[in-house]
Amino acid sequence: MITYAYLLIAIISEVIATSCLKASAGFTKLYPSIAVMVGYAISFTLLSLVLKSMPVGIAYAVWAGLGIVFVAISGYIFFDQKLDSYAILGILLIIAGVLIINLLSTSAGHG
Repeated sequence: MITYAYLLIAIISEVIATSCLKASAGFTKLYPSIAVMVGYAISFTLLSLVLKSMPVGIAYAVWAGLGIVFVAISGYIFFDQKLDSYAILGILLIIAGVLIINLLSTSAGHG
């Protein structure tokens, strides 16, 4: 269970860092630039801990899938980036894939 907590915190840290990357305006704004570095450091540190007990392919699939979903939502909320119906459909399919991996696949290390 701690593995999934670390993975979730790693994903959230990565999403914050990526969102701050946009806000840093090419590393020209100090505080968002610091948040980028701290966020990615936390994220990769926790991901390295996750990989001790979870296969890299599964961890990365969950990381990338949820990261895409959360960054798209962040862009919508904080940067007024619109999502059309195809983007929303794609996001729903990504969520379905992450759920299938975690609830049904024995590759995730819990089945």
